[in-house]
Amino acid sequence: MSDEVAVRAERVSKVFGTPGNELRALDDVTVDIRRNEFFTLLGPSGCGKTTLLRLIAGFETPSSGAILLNGKDITVDPPFKRPINTVFQSYALFPHLTVAQNVGFGLEMMGRAKTEIDDTVDKMLDLVQMEAMRNRLPTQLSGGQQQRVALARALAPQPSVLLLDEPLSALDLKLRKQMQIELKRMQMETGITFIFVTHDQEEALTMSDRIGVMSAGNILQIGSPREIYNSPQNRFVASFIGESNFLEGVSSGEGKTRKVVLTDGHAFEAQVADGNIPNGNVTVAVRPEFIQVVQAGTEGAVAATVTNIVYFGTDMHCYMALDSGTEVVARVSADADRGGALTEGAKVGLTFAPGGLRIVGD
Repeated sequence: MSDEVAVRAERVSKVFGTPGNELRALDDVTVDIRRNEFFTLLGPSGCGKTTLLRLIAGFETPSSGAILLNGKDITVDPPFKRPINTVFQSYALFPHLTVAQNVGFGLEMMGRAKTEIDDTVDKMLDLVQMEAMRNRLPTQLSGGQQQRVALARALAPQPSVLLLDEPLSALDLKLRKQMQIELKRMQMETGITFIFVTHDQEEALTMSDRIGVMSAGNILQIGSPREIYNSPQNRFVASFIGESNFLEGVSSGEGKTRKVVLTDGHAFEAQVADGNIPNGNVTVAVRPEFIQVVQAGTEGAVAATVTNIVYFGTDMHCYMALDSGTEVVARVSADADRGGALTEGAKVGLTFAPGGLRIVGD
């Protein structure tokens, strides 16, 4: 295992239930999470992301496989013997203790000296910008402030790894966006490996160094936010991260660039997400921002009819139906339609930005 790897899940499976009534929450999952990395497990409810987090924390034991921390097998170690802390959706602060006492509680239980506890509490409160509220009780804090205290308490013992199980889900939208930036700042300042679980793609794209996209107990793709968004390897990843249109066609050729003839007869070049995808009937993914809406009859354009326009201020989502019946959406700058030509029922043409078409697996 590389010296850069903090946590390794090696061929981990987890089965709940009894024979004949089994639920396979994780299915032979292997993933390496690096030191000083903000790694996010992203996927819908029931995909196995929280189960994997609980295996790393020691709250569950895998049915098979191993969990390694800095190269050491910790599969059967209880949670209190792992230098790993967890922040849950529920902040679970002690209501009778002040902010400072909550932050220092874990250090007291570890038998640390009072001077060390006081110094660490000061540093943690400074890190989460809660110095002025050190003497308040949790009931006197907002939800966002309570979350900062929970983070400070988890970071105070300087764990090797911090696990975060959807800790922003209870916050309102504006505060959640602020805390996304704050969490990344804290991770960079502390140098601690953060493993974050969420079903929110925006959270994952905003904070992560790398993302592991999960579905049905498997990790389908791991990569940077840019890699995951721009180069999805299969239809699920393309649809779960951002918006995608899917077109059916027939591919031919070799290498990374293939020729694709769509069902309406138009031919385009498309990038192949995985070199193992064979030619023949394929699915092509294209993001809304890679579709240009042009005048009907433009040479080489695919004919379409506008079915709906959704206005977002700086841009619009233009929903259209191709002559084949396929529905697509394009993201159009609001300035590009000052004349108001894009209206329901309008006949238009579609072209695709170079490199915008990607052949994806099933």
